[in-house]
Amino acid sequence: MLSQQKDYRFSIANREALIGIGLVLFNFIWWFGFAYGLGSADVSEYHYIFGFPAWFFYSCIIGVLIMAVLVFFIVKKFFVNVPFDDEELEKR
Repeated sequence: MLSQQKDYRFSIANREALIGIGLVLFNFIWWFGFAYGLGSADVSEYHYIFGFPAWFFYSCIIGVLIMAVLVFFIVKKFFVNVPFDDEELEKR
């Protein structure tokens, strides 16, 4: 029975959860930094990129693109497939 021995899937799940938390924190810091860093100026002093205020462009548009690339890269490089069937684990 698997419950008597240490299941390696928990360490993989914990590592991947920590990576996910790191991505969320990076996304929030990116968004907050650009949204409130560039967006705290007077409206008459805003710079515009493709018709959007620079703070919105960098925080919301570029931020989404960067996060999509980061998530794709991290899932490909650091996440692994693990079996969920106990039968497959018992064969090991």
